[in-house]
Amino acid sequence: MISSIHRPTQAVIDLTAIAHNIDSVKEHISNGTFVYAVVKANAYGHGAVAVARSVEARVDGFCVSNIDEAVELRLAGITKEILVLGVVTPNQLDYVKEYNIVLTVASLDWIALAEHEGVSLAGLRCHIKIDSGMGRIGVRSSADANRLITSLKVAGALVEGVFTHFATADESNTQYFEQQLATFKQILSELSDCPKRIHASNSATSLWHSETIFSAVRLGVVIYGLNPSGRELALPYPLQPALELTSSIVHVKTIEKNATVGYGATYRSQEKEVIATVPIGYADGWTRDMQGFKVLVDGQWCEIVGRVSMDQITIRLPKVYPLGTSVTLIGQNGYKEITATDVADKRHTINYEVLCLLSDRIPRFYKEQTHDK
Repeated sequence: MISSIHRPTQAVIDLTAIAHNIDSVKEHISNGTFVYAVVKANAYGHGAVAVARSVEARVDGFCVSNIDEAVELRLAGITKEILVLGVVTPNQLDYVKEYNIVLTVASLDWIALAEHEGVSLAGLRCHIKIDSGMGRIGVRSSADANRLITSLKVAGALVEGVFTHFATADESNTQYFEQQLATFKQILSELSDCPKRIHASNSATSLWHSETIFSAVRLGVVIYGLNPSGRELALPYPLQPALELTSSIVHVKTIEKNATVGYGATYRSQEKEVIATVPIGYADGWTRDMQGFKVLVDGQWCEIVGRVSMDQITIRLPKVYPLGTSVTLIGQNGYKEITATDVADKRHTINYEVLCLLSDRIPRFYKEQTHDK
């Protein structure tokens, strides 16, 4: 999808805010901890290349979802370690080695497949994944973990790390988190040849369970200034949201009482009203369920009326504003603010999804400015 740079809808990313958030987390964890910045899914919608370039000096490596995300960073000049968190099929290993990418190996079946396909594991850099209770990928016992490590080393691979992922680190009830942590520690204690780099801490764990950090952390949504728990847990220290989503009014009209707006005629005016059109829609990731939500114009709340279309929304204004008037969908406008979590609440989802859904049609612009810690 082409970036629509000639349309007023845009996402503005504050790179200094991201740097501030990384520094804030690092101030609250042990010195010497290896810090990964997670930039998968286009850096949670913020732009992977721009974010990685801006923070490379502040972190020790990066985490991505797949090979293509890793190669994108390498081609952009990123030289630090890149760990792929998802499963990569063995037939891609020549590509992996060419770009010096670190892989996750999650099962003995994967090694068997590599052997069956005649794929050499010699020189492969990898971490093994432990499924301590997340239920997605990874071995579930120390016996399988030991066999995995041994098999990889016999095949000439370099086993540099071991990790797991917590399912409930962002929840107030810590029972299942503690159960997963105990399982992971037990498996580690039974490894006959434990890799040096051990990591289990995602954003939530780094914020609310920093005492459980091993030798590395994976900082994801926290570096973009979002609360991983939504509203369930208060942040232990301030973060600065890095993304602002704005557009402009492109059309204004006054409609009479009982006039309808939008597909399905789902909105009917209660009186004479001023309706404005804003060029953003579900093709941009501003989904149809945002009808009834509000945006900010001139520091005032303005309701989205009528169904969200593919390319446009309609909002009710308190008065006629000129074409080109700014509209804030996420961010501050006057003394009011809309957060990604506010949008998530409307959609009954999480703030991660809100930002990851912002499509490539929305151009990203970058700024750097001074922030107080």
